[in-house]
Amino acid sequence: MINKPQNGDVLSQREREVLVLIASGKSSRQIAEELGIAFKTAVVHRHNLHTKLKVHKATDLTREAIRMGLIDP
Repeated sequence: MINKPQNGDVLSQREREVLVLIASGKSSRQIAEELGIAFKTAVVHRHNLHTKLKVHKATDLTREAIRMGLIDP
């Protein structure tokens, strides 16, 4: 039997970093500054997270970060 990958298994290391920053309440602009990436790139990472994790709100992203053990509840 093939195990279905967990949502966190499909995320790149950078997406995980962005997810943690989103969960800490950072805006896309703040994330871009902190990671030294373009604002548009931060927006694309955020969009990819919403798509890959199949969620629509930042609060849902935070919930996923907690579930994956990336942040403490």
